[in-house]
Amino acid sequence: MEDVLDVYHRPYDPERPLICLDETSRQLLAETRAPLPAAPARLARHDPEYARGGVVNLFLVSEPLRGRRQVRLSARRTRIDWAHCIKDLVDVQYPQATGIVLVMDQLNTHSPASLYEAFAPEEAKRLADRLEIHHTPKHGSWLNMAEIELSALGRDLPDRVGDRATLERHVQAWQHRRNAAATRADWQFTTKDARIKLRKLYPTMDQ
Repeated sequence: MEDVLDVYHRPYDPERPLICLDETSRQLLAETRAPLPAAPARLARHDPEYARGGVVNLFLVSEPLRGRRQVRLSARRTRIDWAHCIKDLVDVQYPQATGIVLVMDQLNTHSPASLYEAFAPEEAKRLADRLEIHHTPKHGSWLNMAEIELSALGRDLPDRVGDRATLERHVQAWQHRRNAAATRADWQFTTKDARIKLRKLYPTMDQ
């Protein structure tokens, strides 16, 4: 925990940007009947029945000190999908960075080993060498600032989206608005705070 908190309080370094990565899934639910819009003295109406259209995975990477975020959709959430997300991060989003400080949870796919499953060894090592990885502790994924972005995205999306193309349009519109506003995360929780407020998680030393 303290490792991640210390990372969050480093000064901004454009050559080694701090990136938070998280992922979530979204079930595609299509309307079986056209909703009825609101009218005078009548609320909008939706048929409770819906049609399932599968699940889409969303990888979200955010740079909280710049107020920038990027969402990548995939059909699955395998090691290969994560590896391609990292390649996009390194080669497309931050090609000029000398390194990327990456904060993420301990999901088993979130490992340099996934890069070796997706790419040739030389390419996997090239990508891995660009990463400085910091994992949030077990049961401590709330320390990942990307969760703040996923929460904001979830509140913005419609309750029902029936297909991947429509979901992608909603996600891109949200991403554009939030990046245009350069919405930053104002992280206040420090290592000092953790030692006071979460002292029960620390071992007790005999005097």
